[in-house]
Amino acid sequence: MVSAVASDEVSAHAVAATVTDPELPMLTLADLGVLREVSEQDGRVVVAITPTYSGCPAMDTMRDDLVHALSGAGYAEVEVRTVLRPAWSSDWITDDGRRKLAEAGISPPGAAPRHTGPVPLTLGPPARSVRCPRCGTGDTELLSEFGSTACKALHRCRSCHEPFDHVKEI
Repeated sequence: MVSAVASDEVSAHAVAATVTDPELPMLTLADLGVLREVSEQDGRVVVAITPTYSGCPAMDTMRDDLVHALSGAGYAEVEVRTVLRPAWSSDWITDDGRRKLAEAGISPPGAAPRHTGPVPLTLGPPARSVRCPRCGTGDTELLSEFGSTACKALHRCRSCHEPFDHVKEI
């Protein structure tokens, strides 16, 4: 903890970058790419975050955790803003974040699909090449398009037979 006046040694950005995602606690908001901007002026901190999905139920917890961490570090006035443009992309997850996901048994996303026009309507689940985070094989199957959270799908490895979450590419 820092004294009642924010220390020059601990920037607001450094404090905000330590806050973890409530649904993926192995990742910080910075790892996830949700932490967009942190600005400081005269003891006031403004943090901008972007949800992974519109209506993400974790946004209130992220906001509360950011305010708590920054207040605890001595920043008296903290405002957290939600920024929707540009929309979050799974491409914003850092390489370190992808490594942490795999180490936790969650398959990290591949490259997000790129569309240069209308998004085609398909009736089945999207085709993904998903690798098992435990044994590394690509011989996996989709069990459910929605896993433990809306941003993850549930898969099973056909080789080691273990189920696992996969962070969806968006």
